[in-house]
Amino acid sequence: MIYGKNCALIGAVHLQPLPGAAGYGGSIEAILEEALSEAQLYKKAGFDGLIVENTHDTPYLKGRVEPETVAAMTVIAGAIKHEVGLPLGLQILAGANLEALAVAVSLGLDFIRAEGFVFAHVGDEGIHEACAPQLIRRRFELQAQSIKIYVDIKKKHASHALTEDVDLAETARAADFFRADGVVVTGVRTGSAPSLEELQEARAAVELPVLIGSGVSPDNIAAFSSLADALIIGSYVKHDGRWQNKIDLKRCDQLLASLPGR
Repeated sequence: MIYGKNCALIGAVHLQPLPGAAGYGGSIEAILEEALSEAQLYKKAGFDGLIVENTHDTPYLKGRVEPETVAAMTVIAGAIKHEVGLPLGLQILAGANLEALAVAVSLGLDFIRAEGFVFAHVGDEGIHEACAPQLIRRRFELQAQSIKIYVDIKKKHASHALTEDVDLAETARAADFFRADGVVVTGVRTGSAPSLEELQEARAAVELPVLIGSGVSPDNIAAFSSLADALIIGSYVKHDGRWQNKIDLKRCDQLLASLPGR
């Protein structure tokens, strides 16, 4: 159970390109204003929590980001926490998990979402090595165990040929063994849903919370919510179901109307 819900809804706030990114528009104030508006709309729609992501910072650096990205994420996430008041997490792409933890510690956030936690995979950016030893030890050093670390397993936008002989269940068990606080199951790309069988496989493998990280829609939310502890949503609720667009409250209402018990 996350945030006191049998299945929590976590809305993804996709930030416009930040300082240092190729598409940065020159105004951090404009990015902050849009992010706050999006976060407030999620709250109005009835979501239980939020995650802030530098999704538009393409092409992503691998396993790290520059100081200006950390600074911008801290400013924006801090404002959202102060103004909106929902439980809040953070992801810094791609795989900049130590930086995400640093921001979360400085702001007292609830969680981070981490890529490349166990085993290796080939992402768009190149080969990601496992980060669990460094990340978990750093959290302990910072005395920040209250910040949950939810980790992607067999993550989207990646090839898993290097670990073809390690199935999703075994990856989940490895994440559990390396002290993850929950596992995130996704489809093959943003907006793509995992199969129900993959969710069931992860659910049976570990007693950790299981989150779905992509592809939730009115067509599958009832089935997914019966097995998952939380749903991270950032595509269906946007205009035309495209994560690049702004939030559409009508689509939010459609999604929540399909969620049993809401």
